[in-house]
This record gives sequence, C-alpha cells and structure tokens, in this order.
Amino acid sequence: MRSRPSALRDFTVDRRTWFLSAVSIAIGAGGAALAVLLLRAIGLATNIFFYHRMSLAMVGPAGSNQPHATVFFIPVIGGILVGLIARYGSDKIRGHGIPEAIEAILLRGARVEPRVAVLKPISAAIAIGSGGPFGAEGPIIMTGGAFGSLIAQWLRLSDAERTTLLVAGAAAGMSATFATPIAAILIAVELLLFEWRPRSLIPVAVASVTAGALRIWWLGAGPLFPVDLPRDFHPGMSLLIAVPLGIVVGLAAAGLSRLMYGLEDAFEHFCGRAHIHWMWWPAIGGIGIGIGGYFFPRGLGVGYDNIAELLRGNAPVTLLLGLIIAKSLMWAFSLSSGTSGGVLAPLLMIGAAIGESAAHLAHLPGPTQALWALLGMGAMLSGALGVPLTAMLFSLELTHALPAILPLVLACIASYLVTALIMPRSILTEKLSRRGYHLSREYGVDPLELVTASEVMTEIPAGDEIKVGKSGHLPESYVFSDETCRAVAEEMATSGLMNLLVVDRTTNRLLGSVGAAELLAGRRRAVRRESERSIAFQIGYTKP
Repeated sequence: MRSRPSALRDFTVDRRTWFLSAVSIAIGAGGAALAVLLLRAIGLATNIFFYHRMSLAMVGPAGSNQPHATVFFIPVIGGILVGLIARYGSDKIRGHGIPEAIEAILLRGARVEPRVAVLKPISAAIAIGSGGPFGAEGPIIMTGGAFGSLIAQWLRLSDAERTTLLVAGAAAGMSATFATPIAAILIAVELLLFEWRPRSLIPVAVASVTAGALRIWWLGAGPLFPVDLPRDFHPGMSLLIAVPLGIVVGLAAAGLSRLMYGLEDAFEHFCGRAHIHWMWWPAIGGIGIGIGGYFFPRGLGVGYDNIAELLRGNAPVTLLLGLIIAKSLMWAFSLSSGTSGGVLAPLLMIGAAIGESAAHLAHLPGPTQALWALLGMGAMLSGALGVPLTAMLFSLELTHALPAILPLVLACIASYLVTALIMPRSILTEKLSRRGYHLSREYGVDPLELVTASEVMTEIPAGDEIKVGKSGHLPESYVFSDETCRAVAEEMATSGLMNLLVVDRTTNRLLGSVGAAELLAGRRRAVRRESERSIAFQIGYTKP
C-alpha cells in the first residue's frame, strides 16, 4: 500500500532541514561579515566625501564642518556614481532593498545575480556616504539575501530551498547590523518567507543566531540604543497615551508612504517629459539632499546618533522639527529618485521624533520623553511596514526597555490598525504593486486543510464497494479517504488528473471519487463562515 505520512502530519518537514540548517551556519557567518563590511564601507565613503581622509571610522556627515556650499555638490556626485553603477552594472541595485528581495523570491525563483551581491553594497555605501538620508538595513538585507541565494544556486537546491537560504542571509544581515536576532527572524516571516513552516523557519533562525553571535565578537553586544526607564516605572499612565500616540503615528506612516510615492510619480512624469534618462535621477535626488543638508546638516547620512539622542529623552525642539520636516522631505525625495538606500532607520527616527514631540507638548520630563520616543519608533515601524510583531520585538531588542512592553504593544497595534484600514499596501509592497504584482499579507490555514476527501467525495452506492490493488499497492490515480483536500489538490496538480478515486487506507476498498468541483467544498465552507459573520453584524443574527 502506498504510504503518505506527510498528509497526516502537523508539519511538512524532512531530514533536508538538517542539511539546510548546517548550510545556514555558513550563511549566517557570511551575512554577518557582509554587514560589517557594508558598515565599514559606509564609514569609508563618509570619511572620503566629507572629511577627505581614508578611514573606516563610523562618523556622521554633520560633524565634518564642510563649507556650506560644498554640501550642495557632494550628494549630487554620489547620485551620479550610483546612477552609473545602475546603468552599466545592474539596475537591480536601485531601491530600498527589501522590495527587491521580495521580488526575487516571488518572481525569480529566489535567484539573485552575483553582480548584485557586489554592486548593491557598493552603491549603498556611496549613496549613504555622500549624505543620503537612508538606512543601511535594506541594502544589507538584500546583500545578505544575495549571498544566501548564490550559495543555494551553487548547491543546485530547489526553488523552496533557495528561498529559505536567501531569507536566511537576509535575516543574518539584519541580526548583525542591529543586534536583534529575534526581530530578524520575525521580519523574515512577516515580509519575506510568506509561510511559517519548520523547514524554513529553523534554518533562518540558525543563520540569525550565528550572525548575532559573531556581531558581539566583531561590533560588540547590544543594545544599540539603550533606554533607561525609572526604577519605579509603572506602565499605568503610559497605557492611556499609547493608543492615541499609535493612531497619530499610523497616520504619519500613511502620509510618508503617499509622500514618497507621490514624489516618485512626479519624478517619472517630469523626467519622462524632459527625456532625462533614469541614470541621472539619483543625481537630481542628490540636489534635494544637498538643499536639505544645507539647512539641516543632521538630516544627512544614516543618523544613528539622532536615534540615540531621541531615546535619551533630551532632544532639542530644533532637532525634533528638523527630523519630522526636513528629514522626511529629504528622505522621500531622494529615495523616490531610484537611488540605493533603506527605509528602516529613517522611519525609526521620524517615529521617535513624533513621539518625543508629543511629550514636549505635554511638558513631560526626560525619562518620559524617552518612553514616548520609543513608542513612536515602534509604532512607525509597525504601521509603515505592516509588521507589528517585528516592530514590538525590534524596539525591545534595540533598547532593552522591557518594562515598556505593554504600552509598546498597544502603540504598535494601534498604528497597524490605522494603516491596515487606510492603506491598501505597505510602503514596501506598494513598489511591487506598481510593477504589476499584488501581494496578499494575510496568513491563515488553507480551508482545504480542514476538509478530508471522504467528506466531499461522490460515494459509490452501498454494496458496490470493491477491494482494489494487489499486495497493498495502489495505482497513482488513487487518494486515501483521510487525506485533506489540499493533499488531493496537490496530487491533481502533480498527476494532471482532474478526477481521482478515493480508497480507504486500512481496507483498500474503493469508496468513491473526487474531482475539482468537490474540492471547492472547503472554499465554500470558508465563504459561508464569513458570510454568516457578516449577517450577524448586519442584522444582529446569532446562531442558536
């Protein structure tokens, strides 16, 4: 008798997971090394552009004391270099990094070209080092993912296994950059894997932990931005402001997304009518960076020092307004030009500035301002990216402010609710939609998993059952009665047969047949459940 144990298991996992986990150790190490190299490359580029020296020290452009006129030209030069790399190297280096990783997973079988793995970090280092107000995390995620994809291609793995190793590399890059191994695993699930299965989750976790451990050795342990809350901190009062603050930040997140894509549309419209090749668009974006940097130098570069100051609760009003207004405009304008840079750090910064500004308006003391900055930071990440679980844990791992967990959860959920209601897509998936691809972000149990073949089959009349097969062997055109309809659908897809015979697993008796029409029973059941809920809301109907 043909055996199908996987159809009766909770998880579709096999011994290949051991192999993938072993490979993920190497990918985690490689992803961590690439993250460190990219951070050092950003430091080198910043030193060259703004300090005119050869150094790997992580410094910000704002402290260079450059003549003001020079600030206008440095970002333009960086934009020209990025445009040339995109034009003559690979146009895949343009963009945030995370949407490109999603596109590689969904549309290209998790295959990334080797030159992207090399050119993406170089272009990001130039863009950020020349003053670009971007985060390094998007390029690092793409670079780590490219490394994982190349290893998988070299090993000639399947599409699903390539995806797992690509995501493992991406998670390793994020874990090494921010010292957030758990959040790196979660963002892989919420944004990249599109599944929650042991076969993929375990290797990704192995890579993230490996990178996190090496990060301690190479860059030091976390937290990256410690927050000191009072010893007698009690979340009672903060719970009252968490939801209103989350709503405000959620509205701001939606506004930032629309601002960026509105500017992107304006870029395409203006440059298209002027017949300006897209290679020159990053240089035009550099003009916006230069103007913003002239009036607000602290808006240049990654700005991790700004985040640290915000989370200490002592940021001046000028910095708060500069981040909310100038940084937002500089980031949205330059990123919409198609240059290379991430969105995570700017979103964290702007969200924290909104939270601390609200605390300033309420005339609250420094420690409370730091708490509100933390809530704003998490809420912005949750709403803009649509990743509430990642936002909560990421904020906690960045700060180690565990006592703030209750108000943080409320703020993140409130922001997530706002953006889920008013935004059809997140700031990341909107780019995919503009390329003609719709991506559903809702995960749930397949309704076909809840129905067995015996429940939907067309039965043979009583007394007509016959015993089939010899020595327990069954032809490929049969399925067992206790198999789920999802397993039946997979059998149809594999065999090409649209009608299968149903057999009892223990007696080998033919019980009936199941076709494509019968498989819709599971879907009908799910639709019926939703419609009954709608009726209950509309007319007060309750089931007896």
